[in-house]
Amino acid sequence: MTSENDGINPAAEPSGTGCVECLAAGTWWFHLRRCAECGHIGCCDDSLHKHASKHAHATGHPVIQSFEPGEDWFYDYRTGDMFDGPSLKPPHSHPRDQPTPGPEGLVPRHWQAVLARGEEGA
Repeated sequence: MTSENDGINPAAEPSGTGCVECLAAGTWWFHLRRCAECGHIGCCDDSLHKHASKHAHATGHPVIQSFEPGEDWFYDYRTGDMFDGPSLKPPHSHPRDQPTPGPEGLVPRHWQAVLARGEEGA
């Protein structure tokens, strides 16, 4: 997979340093994923809102890459497979000083319990 037709566009720039939808809504995420086709940054399926998957289903963009520091794996929603892919345009992760979960100041103190319940609140 190395072209837009395969769901990967190495020239696409990341849409920012955090989940686009969570930032707009003033909420928080657990981990971040990058759409390998358009660069959209969304939160992972372990996050409350699962914006990366929602983006993939809404747009038909089938491949994501982790947007976490030190991770470079890809995932294909069509097959459910993880794989090694090409180098995408930097940056390759959110800033190392950005906390996980994030963003800073919006994460509830007992965030693990919130994720376990699957609902926002504290």
